[in-house]
Amino acid sequence: MYVCLCQGVTDRDIENAVSDGARSWREVREVTGCAGQCGKCACTGKRVMRDAISEQLSFDPDLAYAV
Repeated sequence: MYVCLCQGVTDRDIENAVSDGARSWREVREVTGCAGQCGKCACTGKRVMRDAISEQLSFDPDLAYAV
């Protein structure tokens, strides 16, 4: 599903950013460009990011979460 129409960012793009090591909204934004223009997608993007991090942590409980 498209999360950010302005930049053409999908939920898969955000999930891939998390899989590649992004652990904060800032890191996800830098990688994907999500919420870089109008910002209306930020809430949805953050939710997708949190869900992806939670899912990844459930598979690997030893994975450190960077603050």
